Amino acid sequence: MRCHRHSVNSALTLTALLIVITAEAAAAAAHGHHGASILKITDYNPFSGLRNRRFSLAETVLRLLRSGAAERHFTAFVEQYGKSYSTREEYLLRLEIFAKNLVRAAEHQAADPTAVHGVTQFSDLTEEEFERLYTGVRGGGGVAAEAAAAVAVDDGDLPEDFDWREKGAVTEVKMQGPCGACWAFSTTGAVEGANFIASGKLLNLSEQQLVDCDNTCDLSDKSACDNGCSGGLMTNAYRYLIKAGGLEEESTYPYAGKRGECQFKQDSIAVKVVNFTSIPINEDQIAAHLVHHGPLAVGLNAVFMQTYIGGVSCPLICGKRWINHGVLLVGYGSKGFSILRLGKQPYWTIKNSWGKRWGEDGYYRLCRGHGMCGMNTMVSAVVTQVS
Repeated sequence: MRCHRHSVNSALTLTALLIVITAEAAAAAAHGHHGASILKITDYNPFSGLRNRRFSLAETVLRLLRSGAAERHFTAFVEQYGKSYSTREEYLLRLEIFAKNLVRAAEHQAADPTAVHGVTQFSDLTEEEFERLYTGVRGGGGVAAEAAAAVAVDDGDLPEDFDWREKGAVTEVKMQGPCGACWAFSTTGAVEGANFIASGKLLNLSEQQLVDCDNTCDLSDKSACDNGCSGGLMTNAYRYLIKAGGLEEESTYPYAGKRGECQFKQDSIAVKVVNFTSIPINEDQIAAHLVHHGPLAVGLNAVFMQTYIGGVSCPLICGKRWINHGVLLVGYGSKGFSILRLGKQPYWTIKNSWGKRWGEDGYYRLCRGHGMCGMNTMVSAVVTQVS
């Protein structure tokens, strides 16, 4: 699936990240020299101005605000994403956060040069707000212990490139909204794929059933319980589904983006879940299980995803122990050209749950072979039963 180049280019124009970082750029923007706002990332090192002028983060943000550069881009951001703020105080607060995120996106760009980072729909949120509202994996020290260990799969003759989307096993990108229920979307994606492989039918399954009805706790970490928009674990959700009998379709139990009373009806079950397995951290084994058993539920560190626009993300440093976001692994590629033409990066193709306006039409490419951002530490597959 090709990403839309236009979305990357327009985002770059909107952000003008690499200009507003320096005092000269802010001054130029203040005097109406708009041509500078389309500098290419390859033309500029976003850290050079900071280092040469010894700007602190606070000083850089202050320069952005005083020059008017941040507010110009903030105005475009508000219009593009349909944002609204109830008071002048809230507007000014979000403007300040936006300015900080311009700097942060430039820092991400320097640390992750094979991808493009910039303004996204989350640029008016602090890191803490973003994590609370749009991620949602919580705890899970006992994931591997409670799941059946996956049997090793022959990984010696795998295709060079593979994508379950091309085979019809993946539903459209969904939108979790400001609800920390990524774990539910990761779970339903894995069940949807497993059911497609078992039955040949692609069903759009209900995340809301999990959000409303599942309060299962991890066997080894009793504090890690599924709790609607406040987070959960995919393995907990599998255990709930085995006990409940299965999962309804989206059409009978639609997503509401908030937790409500459980409305689950057993006679409306569309897919039965009978087992799940934990996949080893070896990425060749992850690829083999992906090819042979279908899309996999994955947990990872989403720190670079708040500013991600496109390309193959391969950050120089990305913590592997802080897993906070559940996604769906649907494929891999062997030669993912970075947008910056810095070389070829083998990558994983990951379905996210933040809508199609985020990333590459809702997808994330993450470099393969390094356990990047902990993506190999919380991988699971589910087994469904055809009725």
